[in-house]
Amino acid sequence: MNQTTKTILGAFVGLILLAGAFSSGFITGHLMPGTGQLPVLSDFIPGAPDVQPEQEAATPDELGTLFAPFWEAWNVVHDQYVEQPINDELLMQGAIRGMMDALGDQQTFYMEPQVYENETSSLQGRYEGIGAYVDTEGDYLTIVSPIEGSPADQAGLMPGDKVIAIDGEDLTGVAPEEARLKVLGPEGTQVNLTVAREGEPAPIEFTITRAKIEIRSAEGKMLEDNLGYLDINTFGEQTTRELRTALDDLLKQNPRGIIIDLRNNPGGYLSTSVEVASEFIDEGVILYEEYGDGRREEHRALGNGQATDIPLVVLINEGSASASEILAGALQDYDRATLVGVKSFGKGSVQNWVPLSNNQGAARVTIARWLTPDERLIDHLGLEPDVVVEMPPEDFETERDPQLDAAVQTLLAILEGNAIPTSQPTSIPAFTATPVQ
Repeated sequence: MNQTTKTILGAFVGLILLAGAFSSGFITGHLMPGTGQLPVLSDFIPGAPDVQPEQEAATPDELGTLFAPFWEAWNVVHDQYVEQPINDELLMQGAIRGMMDALGDQQTFYMEPQVYENETSSLQGRYEGIGAYVDTEGDYLTIVSPIEGSPADQAGLMPGDKVIAIDGEDLTGVAPEEARLKVLGPEGTQVNLTVAREGEPAPIEFTITRAKIEIRSAEGKMLEDNLGYLDINTFGEQTTRELRTALDDLLKQNPRGIIIDLRNNPGGYLSTSVEVASEFIDEGVILYEEYGDGRREEHRALGNGQATDIPLVVLINEGSASASEILAGALQDYDRATLVGVKSFGKGSVQNWVPLSNNQGAARVTIARWLTPDERLIDHLGLEPDVVVEMPPEDFETERDPQLDAAVQTLLAILEGNAIPTSQPTSIPAFTATPVQ
């Protein structure tokens, strides 16, 4: 696709707060603090401002009437706003942002230049940021876990910390995903986070210097009982290559089966999801892409997979979104894998990132919905695991992993021809872990 990037990134879920994290979009709202007084209005109330000839010329003829109020408002600001001169670039960016937000789609929004650069870099495998996993599902951006040794870890951020302000900006009414994007930034720059921590009577301030953080998108290792383990944490430009390398190394050791860990994987490129799925599915549709006019496009297995017969178990959680749901959904529909964990995030839409002129960022626009091979629409629904195992907060904090333990038990049962063990959810609510890249 010329000049565009087709992605299916998670909206999400926590992403690694890296300058390059993975994006999703939410509408931002701001509430003005009450003063107890009515605002002071000028006694001078002008008539409708004139639309200048050059503004009329810049507007297509068929949109002249529609855009007259826009240019009138533009002129009011330039003629009457108290702080002069006006920054036209910021006005232009704000107009684009408002237009995208007016569509009411959380996945469609304006990517400001720095955000677009950061997000593109992350999918290319370059990460810069504070290094933490976050939850973007509540009222505030919430720290799930700092990455060991990262700036977030060294600064003292803790699981459960709620980010209530960034660089002094109150985040009340601001969507957590929007807040996540504000944390992103290049190596060496600082960001000030104000967090509310349970048990602390007052907010805590953290000044964190962003840094480069190395995270491979796909890694493998052998577990006990001759089981293979693949951890896929995104679907970026390097993922297919890194996955094939990891898979080559595992298959040389003749594993009896493989566990694929997609927990906290927020998504990435649609094409990468098809390439990865093709390593485990020999033929057939991987997903359908359905457009607003009813057109449907098939994305089929490439027929070059290395592990199309080996038994599989796939780990998913609330942070598994988009491209990771494509892989998990296809493996589930073809009975290639048993899903273990908790219901996935539920992002079944596809976006184009369209770069704008003069390095002014990009328009991120939802262009389609996607369906699994069995034509399941998972948007806002998610994938249901075959074996339900939750991750209580205390297990996460003590580095216990009952979900991985259950995946091992499930795979061993499959290999031994026994009934798959069914795990019941714990009585403690699962902690939503969203990678924050």
